[in-house]
Amino acid sequence: MAKRIQFRTPGGPEVLEYVDFEPAAPGPQQVRVRNHAIGVNFVEIYYRNGLYAPSSLPSGLGSEGAGVVEAVGREVEGLRVGDRVAYGTGPLGSYSEVHVLPAANLVKLPDAISFEQAAAVMLKGLTVQYLLRQTYVVQSGETILFHAAAGGVGSIACQWARALGAKLIGTAGSAEKAARAKALGAWQTIDYTQEDVAARVLELTDGRKCPVVYDSVGQDTWQTSLDCVAPRGLIVSFGNASGPVAGVNLGVLAQKGSLYVTRPTLASYADSAERLRSMADELFGMIVSGKIKVDDIRKYPLEDAALAQTELFARRTVGSTILVP
Repeated sequence: MAKRIQFRTPGGPEVLEYVDFEPAAPGPQQVRVRNHAIGVNFVEIYYRNGLYAPSSLPSGLGSEGAGVVEAVGREVEGLRVGDRVAYGTGPLGSYSEVHVLPAANLVKLPDAISFEQAAAVMLKGLTVQYLLRQTYVVQSGETILFHAAAGGVGSIACQWARALGAKLIGTAGSAEKAARAKALGAWQTIDYTQEDVAARVLELTDGRKCPVVYDSVGQDTWQTSLDCVAPRGLIVSFGNASGPVAGVNLGVLAQKGSLYVTRPTLASYADSAERLRSMADELFGMIVSGKIKVDDIRKYPLEDAALAQTELFARRTVGSTILVP
């Protein structure tokens, strides 16, 4: 027997249950991992509250973790019992002591990176990799806008953008969060509780605005994002922290300067074992080289997953949040 977090019906944090379960034996192309650390991300709140639907109920939760392989399916190649591994692309169920998942979703973890660092960075770091290196290939000298720059994804984006030589303007909800984003590598920061973001972006860019805007907030920042992107620029809407963007008027894109909009997901980019490993190799290389530091991690016991989600939803966290079985 092992312990896991599950929910039987969508709702608030109170629907999360800490229960016993019997881990399955891995199928032919699956691996069973003994988790040492588990990532907590905003997307799990969407599953819990019903914005996204799990395949069945009761459902496990979470798609990110790091640990040690304890069993492998008969057709699995390249992984064996005892290997240190990490994952960030699911399937749901990582909020558990033991998780069974496809071997193709796992990457080997370098000795230089701890389990806690890996669980804190896999989904967020792979997200930043596709955002800055694939969805829009950020170039040295470019000025880009990144909302929620002090959060888990934003903290990594600030560092990665600096390593690329880009000038990242980061928005944040307090002076303290703005200072954190600046310390991590943001070129300039905007406290949206005190400043007009669009006006400040216009000032910082000498009226040119930004070729790309990265927006994980959603509903509350959609209009601002439209006002901050340069003609023929790209809005990358990759999250719904304040609620989903709805009722988009395509005519507005024309009025604002023939804008482009995309709604990417990690699953669409890490859509094969080869692409996942290539993305992870680049991420791990950035960490091992010291260009990205993963040292601000808030830890909760697995049984306190509801509290961890509550703090994350209230935007009282900075950096990354993990659960420890």
